[in-house]
Amino acid sequence: METGGNSMDKRTVLAIVLSLAVLVIYQIFFFKPPVPQKTEHKQTQDQPIADRQIAEAPAALPAAKPAATPEKPEAPPRDIEVETPLYSAVFSTQGAALKSLRLKKYYKDCQNCPGDLWPKIKGLFSGVTPAATKTKDFVELVNVRDGMPYPLALTFPESGVEISPNAVYETSADKLNIISTNDKQKLVFSKTTGGIKIEKVFTFEPTGYTTTLEVKVHNLSASPVTQIPELNWYECADPNAAGSRFAHNGPIISLGGSIERQEVKKIVSESIRGPNVMWGAFESKYFIAAAIPENPSLTNVTMNRDAQNMVTIGIKGHKELIPSGQSGVFAYSLYLGPKQYDILKSIGVGLENSIDYGWFWWLAIPFLYILNFLKGFVLNYGIAIIILTTIVKIIFWPLGNLSYKSMNAMKELQPKIEALKDKYKGDQAKIGQETMALYRQHKVNPFAGCLPMLIQIPVFFGLYKTLMYSIELRHSPFFFWIQDLSANDPFYITPIIMGASQFLSQKMTPAMGDPMQQKIMLLMPVIFTFFFLNFPAGLVIYWLWNNILQIGQQYYINKKMAK
Repeated sequence: METGGNSMDKRTVLAIVLSLAVLVIYQIFFFKPPVPQKTEHKQTQDQPIADRQIAEAPAALPAAKPAATPEKPEAPPRDIEVETPLYSAVFSTQGAALKSLRLKKYYKDCQNCPGDLWPKIKGLFSGVTPAATKTKDFVELVNVRDGMPYPLALTFPESGVEISPNAVYETSADKLNIISTNDKQKLVFSKTTGGIKIEKVFTFEPTGYTTTLEVKVHNLSASPVTQIPELNWYECADPNAAGSRFAHNGPIISLGGSIERQEVKKIVSESIRGPNVMWGAFESKYFIAAAIPENPSLTNVTMNRDAQNMVTIGIKGHKELIPSGQSGVFAYSLYLGPKQYDILKSIGVGLENSIDYGWFWWLAIPFLYILNFLKGFVLNYGIAIIILTTIVKIIFWPLGNLSYKSMNAMKELQPKIEALKDKYKGDQAKIGQETMALYRQHKVNPFAGCLPMLIQIPVFFGLYKTLMYSIELRHSPFFFWIQDLSANDPFYITPIIMGASQFLSQKMTPAMGDPMQQKIMLLMPVIFTFFFLNFPAGLVIYWLWNNILQIGQQYYINKKMAK
């Protein structure tokens, strides 16, 4: 049994620790880091299991690879525009690859958001005026420099005939417009070289962000040819670039359903993961470019970064022996768009797990559904957050009452506990026994006051994840100066009001411990305010409204107990 003096001290320390729990868990769970593509493969790893099995079967492989035919395009590369209701894409005959893809429903910058106040304040003292960087550009998913291959270029490493990612293909199309039709449309590229003909067939949906890609390899030679396709996404990513600590910008793969993220700065040489690759992608906080292979069990993923910071994510298929006069077919599904939970989930390959809801997904996802439901009625996510906060508070109202009653009872027992310390000074065992007897006599649970805070911690982080990573909240307005609930308050007004409400709530809470410990607890609102300055405005609104409801509940309990 704990001694009485230590028991009281530990209860006080526990109260402080619980108050700090939000801050500690914040540092543990939410220090998140955030990647581009490769120029050429250096295959030093062991051959994948699936490849070895296929290689062992045929015995009539050519003794040596045919030399790769130099690329001699008849014409310079040209662009083919693809217009859909959701995006504008530009494909190039260079690599039969994607040169640009702009999402029409998403602007790069919040159009109605006021500028952040803090850089302006710093500018007054430093004399440096922050540059206006807001544009009306749509979100662009392709990011490569001049001279780099384009994403979705195809290569054939360790194959009978190798193809450069910059090889120029042929196509009869000039432009595809899918806005005014409900039919799927195809864009076909072809390339003949080294005794084979390669066809890349993109099929575009009239609605949605999913595109199918079928790669056909026709063997025009008199001998069998072995081909291993690799579909590549190239991205220019500076590993030292400043970015959000809460967002991951880089490769992400689903390996047997398990999500693996790779930091760009940690990619120092080519690595290979697999097989059983469900999909491989390059992601940012709110958007993703993903390739989904037809045969995950025979697919590997390669990742590499070159000296120019071009990151390559390669979806490497299985080795296939193509007899003379026959064809091999490799199929992929492509998702190039927003990380919207319901859309990703409908694809059916676990792509929704790319949204970083973390350990609290079991709360974050229901919160998202509830917010979407409420927003359908009130037409404002900020009001939906307030309604959701009220619902949560009503659910936990009885626990709150129990907590406040317990803390008031503890406050009333404090003089008697101090008297026990004076009476049995020096006998800590006796003090502990008498203190516990006092608790039992008055039916007081010294830990009951901590219960609501313990319950609020997962609720807080579940909603935090919802507001931080759900694209529905991106650039979603509330009122007045708050025009983006997923970003911090640009004028820092709501965090300051939240801190004041936290201080008032703390003052209304029955004081426990000695005067020094009480003063330490009163510092918690200051610490909370500091951390909430850069939290999403939606989360600050949640905590502020929760404090207001808590103050009302404390007032009600105090008034009721005073009668």
